Amino acid sequence: MYAFDGLISSIRRHFFSLSGIGITLGTLFFAAALTPTLVPRTALTQGALAGACFAIGYGAGVLFRWVWRYLELPEPPLRLRLRTNAAIMALAAAIALGFLWHAAAWQNSIRAVMGMAQVETAHPFKVCAVAFAAFIVLLLIGRFFAFIAGRIGAFVRRFLPRRVANAVGVALAVLVFWTLANDLVVRRVFTMLDASYRDYDALIEPERPQPTAPGKAGSPASLVKWDELGRAGREFVATGPDAGQIGALTGRPAKEPIRVYVGLRAAETAPARARLALEELKREGGFERSILIVITPTGTGWVDPAAMDSVEVLHDGDVASVALQYSYLSSPLSLLAQPEYGAEAAQALFAEIYGYWTSLPKDQRPRLYLHGLSLGAMNSERSAEIFTLIGDPIAGALWSGPPFESRIWRSVTDRRNAGTPQWLPQFRDGSIVRFLNQQGSPVPMDRPWGPMRIVYLQYASDPIVFFNYRDLYRRPDWLKQPRGPDVSPDLRWYPVVTMLQIALDMAVATTTPMGHGHVYAPEDYVDAWVAVTDVTGWTPEALAGLKQHFRTAFPRGDVKDDSARGG
Repeated sequence: MYAFDGLISSIRRHFFSLSGIGITLGTLFFAAALTPTLVPRTALTQGALAGACFAIGYGAGVLFRWVWRYLELPEPPLRLRLRTNAAIMALAAAIALGFLWHAAAWQNSIRAVMGMAQVETAHPFKVCAVAFAAFIVLLLIGRFFAFIAGRIGAFVRRFLPRRVANAVGVALAVLVFWTLANDLVVRRVFTMLDASYRDYDALIEPERPQPTAPGKAGSPASLVKWDELGRAGREFVATGPDAGQIGALTGRPAKEPIRVYVGLRAAETAPARARLALEELKREGGFERSILIVITPTGTGWVDPAAMDSVEVLHDGDVASVALQYSYLSSPLSLLAQPEYGAEAAQALFAEIYGYWTSLPKDQRPRLYLHGLSLGAMNSERSAEIFTLIGDPIAGALWSGPPFESRIWRSVTDRRNAGTPQWLPQFRDGSIVRFLNQQGSPVPMDRPWGPMRIVYLQYASDPIVFFNYRDLYRRPDWLKQPRGPDVSPDLRWYPVVTMLQIALDMAVATTTPMGHGHVYAPEDYVDAWVAVTDVTGWTPEALAGLKQHFRTAFPRGDVKDDSARGG
């Protein structure tokens, strides 16, 4: 009985120790987190986000109270403070309930612009339960941090003044937490995930037999062994349209497309794998084709079939492509754990291919292009320095879904023509760089290009493209009118919260229907490749028929694939 009374007393003491202003700010942050962003959310993700936002708002309130007391500013009487906090908390709770009531409509506003089925409820009870659990976890972590900082500060006060000791305590607590998180948690988690992805990558799929044709990568005659291609590499070289399928679609003679891929197991270093890729490409006759594409894949090595199938059909199979794997991890994890690996591999492969390509007579070599999706786009950007290309430029590049950290993309977007939206900018006269989305390009198709063509394919609803840390404190440009075709009209900017919403959207950006978010549709790749590679011999009616074929061939629903494919 006494133990139970003690437990109740402890719970009551901790409850009354909560910050009133913190709860108020937390509730407002919680309410703002329920508003729509770029990607539809489930009750689980919505609850986790709302709980995290509540915790951040609560922490801001606690910090405000601490600073007020630290500065020894006068405080209002206890009774007035309690009544004021009660009134403000009641108002904040009413706002939160109102936002919960509208949550389903807000989610449906996103689903409507993406052509998704409407939901009847946003599951407010599940959202609140998950949010409460997330808040409690973060609150306990915060209080543990405060405890550690207090203990360190108490020890240091033996030697230093109180305020200096408190600052030292906080600084050392941050160092302790960072060390624990980075060395004991993050590194071990990444090591475990890398081993898991490596084992998964090595599994031979029984439904995908080894190619027997000598001209195929991974065949008995190939320089690259079948079991060293990796799962993504085997998928890349063993799928896609063959000459017969392409001819059936176009009604014209077609060639067998050439696809070369080198997995991580093929050689110890990126330069060695790049040299192997060059030799395999030469063996298969890749430099005898009209089009040669150097691909930088996503984190796990995946190459988007929507991109490659479309360009191979457009050019009657007269296409060779080559890719190099640089990681086992999905793109977000690869970016965090091995940020330099992708750029190194892309640079090594381009150096080998470009070096041999420039040694060939200009009238007897293929047109050379770069391509990458998501993290692959960013690393593909880094593969070729502009000064290397001045003397002998490549034909162009198609980069789809470039991450917000992509250097060339950001430079061009920031310097876009005045009055053009961030989600579909125009750059100068459009002779060097053009942007496309589901509705095509704002630059007329018949406008002349320069010697090198660069096209960015991006959707306004892609958070991986449009996330920005500055969303923490300022309204992003892509929210200005007019908005993108698949962005909710109900989306509003809130300090701190919007940045967290878009950050969560990045993690689920590949769960949208094809043609939205970070899932790029083959019919949009058709328009992009037509612009980049100067496709001829196709009438507008034939292109429309090809797009319809791809709409049928590729699934239209929510993507359940490996998250690395989009990220």
